[in-house]
Amino acid sequence: MFARLEELGESEIYPYHMPGHKRQPWGRLPPSMYQQDITEIDAFDNLHQPEGILRTLQERAAQLYGSAECYYLVNGSTSGILSAVSGALPPGGHILMARNCHKSAYHATYLRQLQISYLYPPWLGAYGILDAVTPGQVQEALDREAGIGAVLVVSPTYEGRIADIRGIAKVVHRRGIPLIVDEAHGAHLGLAEGFAENSCQAGADLVVHSVHKTLPALTQTALLHVNGQLVDRGLVRRFLQIYQSSSPSYLLMASIDNALDGVIREGDRRFADFLGHWQEMERRLGQCRHLGILPGGGTQDVGKLLICVKDTDMTGRQLYDRLFTRYHLQMEMASEKAVLAMFTVNDTPEGYIRLTEALLEIDQELANSTWQPVAGKPQRIEPYEETAGREMHKGDPGWMSFSSIPLAEAWDMEKCQVPLEESVGRYAAGFVNLYPPGIPVLVPGEIISPVLHEKMQKWIRMGLTVQGVEGGGSERYLEVLKTVPKKEISEPDNVTVGV
Repeated sequence: MFARLEELGESEIYPYHMPGHKRQPWGRLPPSMYQQDITEIDAFDNLHQPEGILRTLQERAAQLYGSAECYYLVNGSTSGILSAVSGALPPGGHILMARNCHKSAYHATYLRQLQISYLYPPWLGAYGILDAVTPGQVQEALDREAGIGAVLVVSPTYEGRIADIRGIAKVVHRRGIPLIVDEAHGAHLGLAEGFAENSCQAGADLVVHSVHKTLPALTQTALLHVNGQLVDRGLVRRFLQIYQSSSPSYLLMASIDNALDGVIREGDRRFADFLGHWQEMERRLGQCRHLGILPGGGTQDVGKLLICVKDTDMTGRQLYDRLFTRYHLQMEMASEKAVLAMFTVNDTPEGYIRLTEALLEIDQELANSTWQPVAGKPQRIEPYEETAGREMHKGDPGWMSFSSIPLAEAWDMEKCQVPLEESVGRYAAGFVNLYPPGIPVLVPGEIISPVLHEKMQKWIRMGLTVQGVEGGGSERYLEVLKTVPKKEISEPDNVTVGV
């Protein structure tokens, strides 16, 4: 598509149409952007009724990923999740969804007034993250809950945990209902040897990919795939028209085409290089004695490097800041116990080397007591397979509350602000997200527990971004339901607390 846009920009055709820049430069943006930014004109098709070039490009994307149909998204994976959930269930339907879903999934349930039952992923305490939902959990929930109309899970998770989608799909399809997979962080999966299969290949009915997250595409670009006969495709298309802009950016759509075209033309070589650099980095980081590295491969996505600081005096935020200020390395995320670095097919060899050497140097500083490991704690982080289940509290890692008032009701109820320190036992009136990645730690209608209250204060002190808590300094406020009485609660003894 970029070739066609370049031809148009160099042609004698004068634009007596939108957009207002008329393909002429303005201000400091590159002139080429203006030349290639157009509206729906002759020969360039219409995203909401594709019959030409866009239809061809979407069909090519479907073939690449192994889906029956594919739709370009210019409003990000958010529009894909909204459309998938809205198209899979009728108003007031019942959805079974993983509690670690992106906030857009919750927004979809609110808009469609859905009844929600949650899947609480296992808690991987050694690294302070949620693991992927398992087929057994889905089976147990479907046996327990009546009237489920669709299932929504996340794979890979933000931190890279990959679910057994093939197994989950079999469980869900035995009930004759569709499986939706938020695979926003897995647009690279299934495209080359050495990487896990994608959810289209594994049998999911609706799959959302953020092309911009893990492939070389512009921010806000994504895909929605549709498979099987369990979803009304006409209804999905209707919601795509509702949730997507009626003036889609051709620059963004060309960016999707450019990324996927590169995969088709030279993906085997580029992904092989990616895997080789990743494995060499992992091999060298195996020398770390104090920082823990969650190994890639198997159930951990290649490209998501989680570096744990659990057994040191350093916090995740301190490691994040040190990598940025001293080494000029910008991490994806900092949490209480870890930092996350993302690698893609477009990283340079220098990128792997710089982070590897910085982490080895910091690890050596820990050994030389510049930062002291906490006395009496093991300095090695065991591999996931050896620790699974040991630090797990069934259904709750400590910071997740449980719903008492349905989201569809609570978000519209009368609300008020209270000081954060007075919020324990109150019912949340809005979302609280630890950002990134935008997964709610508190959903409207959930009770604010003492553990969560303590964690929110700790996250704020550590400098993490806690969306939904207003104010600054010592004056922090939270929106709660005004007319619902405060509930006296106590914490269970066996709750594992984590980020």
